Amino acid sequence: MNVEKIAYGGWPNCYRISNGTVELILTSDVGPRIIRYGFVGGQNLFKEFDEQMGKTGETTWQIRGGHRLWIGPEDGKYTYGLDNAPVQVEILGDLVRATQPTEPETGLQKVMEIHLAASGSDVRVVHRVTNRNLMAVEFAPWAPSVMAQGGVGITGFPPRGTHPEMLAPTNPLVMWAYTDLSDPRWIFMKKYLGLRQDRKAVSPQKVGLFNPHTFGAYLLNDELFLKQYHAEPDKVYPEFFCSFQTFTNADFLELETFGPIVKLLPDQDVELVENWSLHRGVQIEHWRDEEVDAVLLPLLK
Repeated sequence: MNVEKIAYGGWPNCYRISNGTVELILTSDVGPRIIRYGFVGGQNLFKEFDEQMGKTGETTWQIRGGHRLWIGPEDGKYTYGLDNAPVQVEILGDLVRATQPTEPETGLQKVMEIHLAASGSDVRVVHRVTNRNLMAVEFAPWAPSVMAQGGVGITGFPPRGTHPEMLAPTNPLVMWAYTDLSDPRWIFMKKYLGLRQDRKAVSPQKVGLFNPHTFGAYLLNDELFLKQYHAEPDKVYPEFFCSFQTFTNADFLELETFGPIVKLLPDQDVELVENWSLHRGVQIEHWRDEEVDAVLLPLLK
C-alpha cells in the first residue's frame, strides 16, 4: 500500500491510498470523507459535486459527494453536524486514520479508518463515533456512499422461502412518505431490489430494509462497487429496523448502512465496519435473479 499527500478537487491536502490496482482519495481539509474510490486511471464510482469541491469552512452542511459518516435516526441537528473543517490524518502501518475534531453541534467525534489490501480491490472501512459529551447519547452509526450518476443500485433481501413452510415474517421493507413503488426506477426481483439513478428524474425515491448480511452494490458502466456489512438481528435498528437504506434523486444515488442503536456513556465509542470491493467487466442485461446471482454470489462474504 502506498500513501501520498496530493492536491485533489481543489483541496491541497488530500491523501491518495493505492496498491496499484485501486485508489482511494481521503480529504483532510474537510471530513472525514473518502471522495474517490476507483481503479487506477479509471472512473470514480463516487459522485463529486463540482460546485462544492475544494471548499472549506461553510456554515451549512455540504453533501460534496464521496463516502461519509453520519449518525441516525435522521435528525436536523444530530445527523447534519458540520464536517467542513480540517481533520487529522495519521498513517499507521497498513491503515490510514482520519479523526475529526469533536462536533460542537453534537458533542460527538467521528473517525474513519481505511485498510486497503496489498493487492486486489478489497478495502476495510472502520467508522467510529465517540461520545465526548458529559451525558449519555443514544444514536446509530450511519455510513452513506454517494454514487455517481447513471448507474443502478442493488441490494438483497434475506433468504426467501415458501408458504406454508415459513409463516413468520423475515424482514421489514420500509417506505417514506415520498416513496412511490410504481416509479419505473425500481427493479423488483424475488431475491434482489434494484434502483436506477436517472439524472432526468427529479423526484426522490427511498426504501429501507433489514438483512443480516447487509450489502449494497452499484453498477456503473461495466464496473461494480460492492460494500458489505454484517448486521445483528438481536439488536435494535433505527427507522423501523433498517440496516440498509437506498436513496436517489436526479443528482446521485446513495447506498447507506446502519449500525444498531446504542446508548454511549461519555468517552465510549461505537464502530460500524464495511468491506468494499470493485469488479470489472460486469454486465447485467435483464435484471433477473439468475443474472444477479451469477454476478453477486461469488462476491458476497
